[in-house]
Amino acid sequence: MKKIFLLLFVTIISFSAKAQWLWDYGINVGVSNYLGDIGGKEKTRRDFVADMKLAKTRWNVGGFARYKVHQKVSLKLGAEYLRIEGDDKLSTNPARNARNLNFRNDMVTLELTGQVFFYEDNDLGNTYRYKNGFRAYFFAGVGGYYSNPKANKNGEWVKLRPLHTEGKAYSPVGFSIPAGLGFYFTIHKKHRIGYELNYRTTFTDYLDDISGNYPDDPSMSGDPSLSLRTPELGVPITKDNAGLYNSHTWGQKRGDKSHKDAFMTMSLSYSYVLRGKSSFYRGRYGHFFSHKKRGKVRKIRAKF
Repeated sequence: MKKIFLLLFVTIISFSAKAQWLWDYGINVGVSNYLGDIGGKEKTRRDFVADMKLAKTRWNVGGFARYKVHQKVSLKLGAEYLRIEGDDKLSTNPARNARNLNFRNDMVTLELTGQVFFYEDNDLGNTYRYKNGFRAYFFAGVGGYYSNPKANKNGEWVKLRPLHTEGKAYSPVGFSIPAGLGFYFTIHKKHRIGYELNYRTTFTDYLDDISGNYPDDPSMSGDPSLSLRTPELGVPITKDNAGLYNSHTWGQKRGDKSHKDAFMTMSLSYSYVLRGKSSFYRGRYGHFFSHKKRGKVRKIRAKF
């Protein structure tokens, strides 16, 4: 993983040395949440954002490099460190309450996306100086992530993947499809303040360590107490709740394997545009940024 990040960094620096006027580099910070087997209200799982619990909204931080390949298209390479979290105690679904599971997952993502601009104003305020601009875009691409779900047991966060809580192994690394929309303001030609909503579709159901059934045998789990946690509730079994609580036992349904997990982030960003540092750019556009007077002024197109 370290070699991949190093190779990408060297590649970016190499390209930016040749075309610095087309690049901007930045950082982002925001909030994150997830859609999986924990959450929701009184109903069973629903798609997209209907099952997300705002109380479990957490954070994300990251960095990125963006390269303009066309006036209407840019490519963005970004990496993020984020947290998603969930707890059955917050659900109003009785079956999920009785399951009594929780998780926290600190994830690392690496994504390459293409941005297609559908609206732009490269001269905000109509000053005819092209110093400030606004652009809005849709984006989609491919990504990879590292996942590490943990459960809270007596105040300690325990790694769940090595325990095989459902008697099955799964990989900590996976692929995702990021997609969403965003916009940014360009200020004084070189500074960009942006916003982005990024929803990731994944191909795993184990971001929360919950997918199928409880193991048929407790010995199939590295820690049975973290696989089946209903007994922790200490609820007396009566004829009214027997069906609900007795359904959480070995070999019975634990999650919904018919749906994959997803996660999303909303981020604010700042980036710096590299302009006027290559001989090609200075030769073609340097007169526009120079403070010296010219005998002839050329008409140029805004490069936001």
